[in-house]
Amino acid sequence: MDLKQAGSSLDALVSSFQSRIIELQELVIARNMYPTTSMPDLSAVDTTLKTMESQIQAIKDRLQEERNVIPKAKKFIELSQRQQRKLQHMLSHMPPAMLETRSRSDHNPSISMVTDDLEESFHLKEEPVAMPKMRKGPTPAPRWYISSDELDSLSSYMRGRLTLDKVNIAINEIAVYAETNSHLISCPKKKLAEDTWEKALELRDIVSADSVKGKHFFLETDIKGPGLKLDNTGKAILTVLRHLGRIVEARIGHHRVFSLQKPQ
Repeated sequence: MDLKQAGSSLDALVSSFQSRIIELQELVIARNMYPTTSMPDLSAVDTTLKTMESQIQAIKDRLQEERNVIPKAKKFIELSQRQQRKLQHMLSHMPPAMLETRSRSDHNPSISMVTDDLEESFHLKEEPVAMPKMRKGPTPAPRWYISSDELDSLSSYMRGRLTLDKVNIAINEIAVYAETNSHLISCPKKKLAEDTWEKALELRDIVSADSVKGKHFFLETDIKGPGLKLDNTGKAILTVLRHLGRIVEARIGHHRVFSLQKPQ
């Protein structure tokens, strides 16, 4: 029985009680020669009826509350399934080298920053439906890894000797660059060193440009390895990422700026 049927059944029950009390009133009056002598009996029955009506109303209110929660529960399930599909996609395209490094993190406390940031990106955060709690500070940069099909779709000239592992490791690394820049932009001056503050001022000028506004981005000067360097391999990786729609390049001032873009 669904909630609507339950509510209708309760209404029918209340109506039945009301009909029954009218019958009882008539029977009590008929049994007594004088109506005044039947009033105590009627009062007791009336009190009992009101108590039962109050309890039934409480049940109906509770059913209505449960009915109101159903859309929120459906939304939560939908968001959870969407997050699950996203994580499954990320894990299915996660480079084996990262998986091996990740498995060694329990034994090696000095694991690299790249692995730590990847671990954080895979952590499923609880997302309340009614009123989500917004995370303070800059949001994590997205990591849109490429699939083997995407890499195979490239011409052999463009692909060269690049492997899926090399490209996806580079994607994780540029996300780390972008997160670092977001932190510098939002961090107050008192928490930054003097040389870092100068870069933060440059980044704050860049972030107001239309081509990167509202996006995570990194500079060409941020590229320092180990997974991505400004050598021939690194330049080839940047070309592949531009072609596959993972990054967009722009010239802002004297900087080459790369903004992260969601693939179409």
